[in-house]
Amino acid sequence: MGEMFQTLRNAFRIEDIRKKVLFTLAMILIFRLGTAMPVPAIDTASFTELFSRFGQLGQFLDIISGGAFKSVSILALGISPYINSSIIMQLLTFAIPALERMQKEGEAGQEKIKKITRLVTLGIALVMSTSYAFLTREAASSGMPRFLSLAVVIMSFTGGAMFVMWLGELIDEKGIGNGISLIIFTGIVSRLPSYIPLIYSYFQGWRVIGGSILLALLGVVLVVAFFVGMVTLVVYIQSAERRIPIQYAKRVVGRKVYGGQGTYLPIKVNQSGVLPVIFAMSLLMVGPTIASLTGSTGKVATWFLTLNQNPLYYLFYALLILAFVFFYSTISFNPIDIANNLQKNGGYILGIRPGRPTSDFIGKTARRLNWFEALFLMVIVLLPSLFGLITKAEGVWFGGTAVIILVGVSMDIVNQLEAQLLMRHYKGFLD
Repeated sequence: MGEMFQTLRNAFRIEDIRKKVLFTLAMILIFRLGTAMPVPAIDTASFTELFSRFGQLGQFLDIISGGAFKSVSILALGISPYINSSIIMQLLTFAIPALERMQKEGEAGQEKIKKITRLVTLGIALVMSTSYAFLTREAASSGMPRFLSLAVVIMSFTGGAMFVMWLGELIDEKGIGNGISLIIFTGIVSRLPSYIPLIYSYFQGWRVIGGSILLALLGVVLVVAFFVGMVTLVVYIQSAERRIPIQYAKRVVGRKVYGGQGTYLPIKVNQSGVLPVIFAMSLLMVGPTIASLTGSTGKVATWFLTLNQNPLYYLFYALLILAFVFFYSTISFNPIDIANNLQKNGGYILGIRPGRPTSDFIGKTARRLNWFEALFLMVIVLLPSLFGLITKAEGVWFGGTAVIILVGVSMDIVNQLEAQLLMRHYKGFLD
């Protein structure tokens, strides 16, 4: 603990790091203030009543937005439009050669893709805002014309979504950590205190059933131990990697000898992080979203809105996670490029011939890790969901995803601080 405080002290002694940390904290504070600003021209109480019929979708949007959705804030859409546009752009980049070439153009190409992503975000935000405005038009303020109140609600929701995206990009540019992930992280952390009454209700329920305070306390301790174990497992897997031994041939350049040393090629066990889970969740939310936005009360709409209570939901969820793990690995991990770079630099894997055999070996190793990664994500995500289904507890379905996001963002911030400190010869968290 003392070393950690010493590390933070060292970080704040460095002006550059201090400015980045303070800037990031300021952006987070602005985001939290924004979640408390209500949308004008709308009846909050009526909107909250409509919020209850959104079911799991409403819980998801509320957690991602840090409570802004339920409180009808101008930031109610949160980062959802940007997440959806990023998913769409990643899929299109894989499917459209022109976008793939643009991605490989370096910084200029990345900037073009960012501009397209912003436009897609604006389009999605407009569609979502318009849908929410017309769905909740009965909750619109009666003190102004209907068309004007709808326009105010649409512009407020859309402007809030674009503002959150802008905050995320500012953190990327001038702060510490990934801006979008940090905003999601902040939203989840802000909702953690709401779980205290939930744990207390477990305590009261087990006390009534068992008639013993010790039994109730034991039940609460088991629940807390379960989530602590999940966090420990996520930290371990997030840090785990498969190291493939690499040997470099000796090269003589003038009077100097280069190479000849051994190193390793690290392949992370959890290469894609939480993205497969978010992709799978977004796809499963399409039906409930359409049912919610249309306001339909038919059998099909009801089936979609109560989909998370169907056992088949968890089977589809697991299969989608598996599919997206392999899909993301395909578009983000290229064993052929790695093998070519090794060969150009005189590197080779012991016992494996350079070229095609090397790329096949790396690809086979990565695919084996993908199976383990998919199994890990299924366990972490679905166990809390099943726990919530059995106990009828609300919000537990998001527990596994929240743990992965919280741990991943925390480790990313620690690693960035670690890198900054090592550049200046300071000891960090991991020393």
